[in-house]
Amino acid sequence: MAVSYQITRDPIPRLLTRLALPASIGFFFNTMFNVIDTYWGGQISADALAALSLSFPVYIVILAAGTGIGSGTNALIANAIGSGRSERAARYQAQAVSLSLIVVFAVGIPLYLTLPAIFRFLNAEGELLESALRYARVLVAGSPILVLNNVVNAGLTARGDTRSFRNFLILGFLLNIGLDPLFMFGVSIGDVRIIPPMGEAGIALATVVIQGVGLVYLINRSRIERTFEACTPRQFIPNREFFREIGGQGFPSAMNMMTMAVGTFVITFFISRYGRDAVAAYGAAIRIEQIALVPTIGLNIALATIVGQNNGAGLIDRVEQGYRTSLLMGAGVMVVVYTPVLIFARPLLSIFTENPDVIRIGLAYLYIEAITFYSYVVMNQANSIMQGVKRPGMILWIAIYRQIAAPFVVFPLLTEVVGLGVNGVWWGLAVANWSAAIFSLWYARGCVRRARERVRSAKPNPA
Repeated sequence: MAVSYQITRDPIPRLLTRLALPASIGFFFNTMFNVIDTYWGGQISADALAALSLSFPVYIVILAAGTGIGSGTNALIANAIGSGRSERAARYQAQAVSLSLIVVFAVGIPLYLTLPAIFRFLNAEGELLESALRYARVLVAGSPILVLNNVVNAGLTARGDTRSFRNFLILGFLLNIGLDPLFMFGVSIGDVRIIPPMGEAGIALATVVIQGVGLVYLINRSRIERTFEACTPRQFIPNREFFREIGGQGFPSAMNMMTMAVGTFVITFFISRYGRDAVAAYGAAIRIEQIALVPTIGLNIALATIVGQNNGAGLIDRVEQGYRTSLLMGAGVMVVVYTPVLIFARPLLSIFTENPDVIRIGLAYLYIEAITFYSYVVMNQANSIMQGVKRPGMILWIAIYRQIAAPFVVFPLLTEVVGLGVNGVWWGLAVANWSAAIFSLWYARGCVRRARERVRSAKPNPA
């Protein structure tokens, strides 16, 4: 069934709720998917749990191409739909698929070859190194499937369909419950081994298989929603004009994701100085934080669609109203979802490990992140504004500051000079994120103001 939302006419609060809720539910199950992976990794060994943490930035690098191009394509398609150019919207979708495949192979092959060097840089050696390689190699090999899911979904989201991706993510979570242990431990019938035990590689293989199932489903949904309407095979042939436009819109978002990966490497590098327990604690605590952030991700996706279509239609008042409303809703969500995290932090961490040192370090992270939490909301919604009004360039510079420049100054200062130890990393995240959030808020408001001026100047003067 096709979606029927009128993005340029329906009341903004209702649109935000109806678009954000399916997306939030979907990303909740996506986060729980990762929680299941973390749980089973902990069942193998502490090395396996730490290996999944070390591999997290590798996963972000894989997603950067798909998510970046997908975000850019979403904005372009939404603007094209808002301005009544449906054929161009479909062409954006086709060209985004071609571009994403080119980019993912260009990134994935060097990444695969350099995995040992990456993990050694993060102080992995011995069994920890082997665990990380077993997991990450399978994940990188399946990266084209992971990337295509995000790009195909961009056309659905731009049309207001956040339900299809939700359905896939729920299905993926349910499949993962069974496939993780199946591939990890293998299956034997009598003396005959049907599926060999694959350990950490089995967790990664389950992810790739499930993403493949999701890709088939999303392509079928795209056929129903006609996101590729009137596209012939010829329209998938790389086109310089479309590549330049999609690349210009998607490159800042892709590089934003890349800097997130680099930023995670930076965080992990500083944490790894305090031992395996600190790395494992960060891996467990960040899973809990991701669950708390899920409803705000739904708001970001909803806002991007609303801003894109209304900007394309020249309805800047609705863009501004959407931004204000989403920030208020994000603040309410923060209070509702993070309060239980603070109350039940210890039992939540105990799901992943019984190691008291890991739990102690993880508790400190979660308590300090209560101060940092809303900064993510402010930054991500500012990014949705910049993307939707087609002024995404500053996204990259803010990310470089937040993920790389500020941490290299603040982390050593707080961990070593002030003497806070590993807690200095957590406090450093608060400083870096809030300074970036305040600037993002100011810049996004300027983008809305410039969009309004552009629309006014485009209107003919009255006779």
